Order: sequence, then structure tokens, then C-alpha cells
Amino acid sequence: MKTKISSIRLRPVRLLGAISALTLSAFCGFAQPQVAQAVEHDRIARMMLDLQSSPDRWIQIDLTEQKLMAWEGNNVVYAVTVSTGKEGHSTPPGTFAVQTKYDVTRMQGDTYDVPDVPFTMYYYGGYAIHGAYWHNNFGTPMSHGCTNVAVNHAEWLFNWAEVGTPIVVHY
Repeated sequence: MKTKISSIRLRPVRLLGAISALTLSAFCGFAQPQVAQAVEHDRIARMMLDLQSSPDRWIQIDLTEQKLMAWEGNNVVYAVTVSTGKEGHSTPPGTFAVQTKYDVTRMQGDTYDVPDVPFTMYYYGGYAIHGAYWHNNFGTPMSHGCTNVAVNHAEWLFNWAEVGTPIVVHY
């Protein structure tokens, strides 16, 4: 004998299912950023492998080590200690490319106004690799998100890289 289940009786079951799903997502929602971070990490690693197997010039910024390395394929041709973004102003990881280059430019933000910033290479919005004449504390995160390089090293990088040069930023 077949029985027809009325939708009125199913309503509490559907409601319970919806509540359970929302509760589970609220308590387990922390898993989503971890998955996204793992995907981004894998994408960055694949890009680095691809660049190392090419003859192309590219730049690697290691946020953990506060190091910048200039590569030609799988050969490091230049390496320097840098200062990336401090707490609250982190340098975003990812894969980018040099978008614009300025011999000298002014950099301004809510809490800073720095004239005559030398050898600036923007690669993502307001993020750039540039010379920093206002400090000598390289190896310590202290910027507002940019990658600070000693002026003489910034000049070398500026002359070596072209617009379009890939930049890989990672932890």
C-alpha cells in the first residue's frame, strides 16, 4: 500500500535540515579559507615550476624569509634582503607581473607621504617593488605592503626587469 506524505509533515524535516546545514557551516566555516589558501599555494607553486622550466626572467619574493630573488629560468642571478608589509599592511601573496615602472615617483597613503621614491615597479594596484632611502632595516617587515629594497639593489632590479616580468610572492 502506497502512502502519500503530506508537505506539511515534511516542513519540520526540511527546516531541521536547513538549520543543521547553517549550524554546520557556521562551526566549520573556518575550513573554507584553508581550502582557498591551499589552492592559492598550489597555483603559486605551479607557476614557479613553470617559470623555472622556461628561459624567462622572473622575480620571487619570499615573505617568510624577507628575500627577493631575480631568476633567469632556474638560475638565480640576483638575491637581496627586503622589507615587505608589516602587520596590518601585509604584502599579498600571488602571481603578478610588472605593470608600470617609474624612475622616481611620489607615494602617498593615509599615514604616509614619501616624495622621490626611486626605481618603482608597480605590479598589483598600489603594490610595488621600490627603493627605500628612508630606512636600512631590511629583513624586517615594515612597509605598508610594498617590497622595500635598498636603493642600489632597486636600481639593478629596475634595469633588469621589463614591464610584463612575472613576480611570484609567497610565504
